[in-house]
Amino acid sequence: MSRFSPFSRSTGPRAPQPLAEVLRRTDAFAPLRAGVEQIAAIQRDLDALLPDYLAASVEPGFIKDGKLALFAGHNALAARLRHLEPRLVADLQARGWPLDGVRIRVRPQAVKEPTPPKEARMTPAGAAALMALSESMAPSPLQAALAKMAARHIKKR
Repeated sequence: MSRFSPFSRSTGPRAPQPLAEVLRRTDAFAPLRAGVEQIAAIQRDLDALLPDYLAASVEPGFIKDGKLALFAGHNALAARLRHLEPRLVADLQARGWPLDGVRIRVRPQAVKEPTPPKEARMTPAGAAALMALSESMAPSPLQAALAKMAARHIKKR
């Protein structure tokens, strides 16, 4: 016999819920919800206004004293943003944002792990078959590439 009622609410682990839904549940989160929505709207506008290589590495912050804080992934992107600043401010103002300017800061992103070196191996029989195929072909870029690949794998053995 279980001490819990079969009608109890706990049926197991809860499913993850969207942040917007959690913030809507109570008025205590209203200021936080407004800030999150503002940053999301600015991010959408920045994605539309900036080139892809910049939009992927720029994060918006809050608007304080008429200045929008933008965080760039590294110094080169921050320099490029500084060049685009007048046009970007004008475009954001045209979209209804109450801005006087932009503060650009560098916030380094996490270092990505280097890609592991290729570990593909070709058997001697496969390398010999590639070499025979390349020798049976007429001279062409494909023939040269096959011969080079076969030679590289024959050398390793």
